[in-house]
Amino acid sequence: PALANRAGPDETLRSLASPSSLQGPELHGWRPPVDCVRANELCAAESNCSSRYRTLRQCLAGRDRNTMLANKECQAALEVLQESPLYDCRCKRGMKKELQCLQIYWSIHLGLTEGEEFYEASPYEPVTSRLSDIFRLASIFSGTGADPVVSAKSNHCLDAAKACNLNDNCKKLRSSYISICNREISPTERCNRRKCHKALRQFFDRVPSEYTYRMLFCSCQDQACAERRRQTILPSCSYEDKEKPNCLDLRGVCRTDHLCRSRLADFHANCRASYQTVTSCPADNYQACLGSYAGMIGFDMTPNYVDSSPTGIVVSPWCSCRGSGNMEEECEKFLRDFTENPCLRNAIQAFGNGTDVNVSPKGPSFQATQAPRVEKTPSLPDDLSDSTSLGTSVITTCTSVQEQGLKVNNSKELSMCFTELTTNIIPGSNKVIKPNSGPSRARPSAALTVLSVLMLKLAL
Repeated sequence: PALANRAGPDETLRSLASPSSLQGPELHGWRPPVDCVRANELCAAESNCSSRYRTLRQCLAGRDRNTMLANKECQAALEVLQESPLYDCRCKRGMKKELQCLQIYWSIHLGLTEGEEFYEASPYEPVTSRLSDIFRLASIFSGTGADPVVSAKSNHCLDAAKACNLNDNCKKLRSSYISICNREISPTERCNRRKCHKALRQFFDRVPSEYTYRMLFCSCQDQACAERRRQTILPSCSYEDKEKPNCLDLRGVCRTDHLCRSRLADFHANCRASYQTVTSCPADNYQACLGSYAGMIGFDMTPNYVDSSPTGIVVSPWCSCRGSGNMEEECEKFLRDFTENPCLRNAIQAFGNGTDVNVSPKGPSFQATQAPRVEKTPSLPDDLSDSTSLGTSVITTCTSVQEQGLKVNNSKELSMCFTELTTNIIPGSNKVIKPNSGPSRARPSAALTVLSVLMLKLAL
């Protein structure tokens, strides 16, 4: 937020603190941004920059904002550093020195905002790839392009697990997080959540998106399929808890950690509903939104599907707005960015359907069907070996846990080591939700009927 009634050096601070400048090229369009680790090295090699950077960090450490602004030395440091690569630097998700990069980024930018911002600028480089790029990489994708009869009989989430088992890296890291997240610590501690989260982060950061997205965003119109999708992250360990914390408290905990704070800021930057785009997503980029969503898994803000409804897609962190007091409106707004987010819902549906957005559509888009909510049911049996000759890795995983004499968590996920209950899946339809749209139903069958009548009339 801008500071009112200030001039001179504070004007510089105001421009630096604005969301547009934090996002990149407007202020220094002539200088390509570098990652913050490299920017720090460049600054350290230049005596004026390095001394001013040290000064700024001292200014921001444990000091009231207004006190810092009244200090001329702090203002002078800001004026010098705005010309350094540090102000434009960004990080890459999963980079070798990601945490160090983010620490450098936040050491500067946390001091440039007044109070707690609802939306923070993402410290990550913008995503330029699109869903269509992922589709081209996937050799088999959710029945897309396959015989419709065969596709209708497929469980797309089961197919995703089979595809993962055919890739050594995916198979290894998936087996690892399943084993860790299912391992009971004691009768009162069902698992080690910290280790489970770490294993999940490794899986989603190191396995290519054409595998991880298929497991997270597979299309379902059957409850058994949707339950398998919900169980992807082993929610009894990674997601659920005895009680739901307040969402703003959970956000506060997340923001004390540079990685969690960065992933949440990135989610807001790429999934925040836009009223100026066809898809309701910033820059009409589904891929950026889905990547940001997957990037939050394995942190305090881990999101997941709230139930096993096949078509009524609702995701949320494990939190509620009870006990918000006079912050209830802000809390509800924060939670709606997950539970009622048209950009995120459209992106998940688009991936499940194997379609990407045409940024210049020639016809109107269908409204998404809002299916009635399905009551939660006990987890359906799953076979982590996926019951076919395509992959046997997870039977090995389940067996190896027992062979090592380790206790296995008697949770819902344990049933995934037994027989898979296969079901017929109806392929999803291509639908788009606009912000504030109601639960109107798309009627493709009616459209086909009208088209048939018109063709008959033309033939006559």
